[in-house]
Amino acid sequence: MPYKPEQIVLGVDLDGVCADFYGGIREVAAEWFERPLDDLTEDVSYGLLEWGIEDPAQYESLHRFAVTARDLFRTIPMIPGARKVLRRLSHEKYRIRIITHRLFIQYFHAMAVQQTIEWLDHHGIPYWDLCFMKEKDQVGANIYIEDSPKNVEQLRKRGYYAICFANSTNTEISDPRARDWEEVYKLIKRWRPQT
Repeated sequence: MPYKPEQIVLGVDLDGVCADFYGGIREVAAEWFERPLDDLTEDVSYGLLEWGIEDPAQYESLHRFAVTARDLFRTIPMIPGARKVLRRLSHEKYRIRIITHRLFIQYFHAMAVQQTIEWLDHHGIPYWDLCFMKEKDQVGANIYIEDSPKNVEQLRKRGYYAICFANSTNTEISDPRARDWEEVYKLIKRWRPQT
């Protein structure tokens, strides 16, 4: 017997799925490295090696500056269609659970959480639950929308239906893939639980 929408939990990643993380941090990185914005390619891999970031410590410094000095999580652009489709799904009674790993750098968690909530409210993104955690399979969702290659692979390996939100960091990830939120909606509507 198929699930009713009100029984389906959507585990929705934030950065790279709802929020244009790479677009937002690209502007901050141009300032941080004192380089013209056009020098920083939009087609990046996970870790931003293309911008000259060579190790995790360098990335953490940029990330910390972006959040603490430039309010990245409050000002980051929304990915077009996220609000519209999530509102439609919410209206159809799907339970939206935002899952993000924004607390991976120590000592500014309160700022990251506050900026995240303000961003969600400002953009009118509907959700019932907000989870800040790395292990996304631990939140009990039926369907995941995720862009991180590692997370998509891990979720699928554990038997979850994970829609890969396509960008330059995950070109090697197979279907189901969505290039935009309308494709996400269609893939959600086609999902049937495994028996």
